Amino acid sequence: MIIENNIILDKIDLAILRLMQENSRISNVHMAKELEMAPSAVLERVKKLEQKNVITQYTARINPVAVDLKLLAFISMKASHSIGCTTTATELSKIKEVQEVHIIAGDDCYLVKVRTTDSASLMALMRDSFSKITTIQSIKTTIVLETVKEDIQLVIPEK
Repeated sequence: MIIENNIILDKIDLAILRLMQENSRISNVHMAKELEMAPSAVLERVKKLEQKNVITQYTARINPVAVDLKLLAFISMKASHSIGCTTTATELSKIKEVQEVHIIAGDDCYLVKVRTTDSASLMALMRDSFSKITTIQSIKTTIVLETVKEDIQLVIPEK
C-alpha cells in the first residue's frame, strides 16, 4: 500500500495503473479479466483514481518526426529573480514549443525541453519568444543528435 499526499493506493490500484499506462485504450472488460474482478468494480476504481488526480490525463503519443518536429533541444536558463519565484516558469509554460519546464538546483534556474522543425525555427523561438522574457539572463542550449530512450511511463511499484 502506498500513502502519499493523502492518496492511498493498494495493489489493485497499482495494477490498474500499470495496465492503463501500458495501453490507455485498454477496455474495462479486458482490465477486469486481467485483474480477475468485475468490470463494474474496475470502473469504480478507475473513476476514483481520476477523482484523486492520480490519473490526470488520457493522451495519444505522436511521433514528432511525423508532424515535422525533428529538432529536440534542452535549454538551461538562468533568471534574475530569487529562488521560488515562478514568474519566468509561468511565461515559459505559455510558449507552445515548450514541452517541459523544470525548476532546477545548481548554476541555472530552469531546464526547458523544446521541439521545433529545425535549427532556424529554434533560433526564431529564442529570438521571438525567449528574448521577450526579461527575467532570463542567460541561455545554454543542447541540441539532441539522437534519442536512445525517451519514455513517459513511470515505474509503478508492485506493492
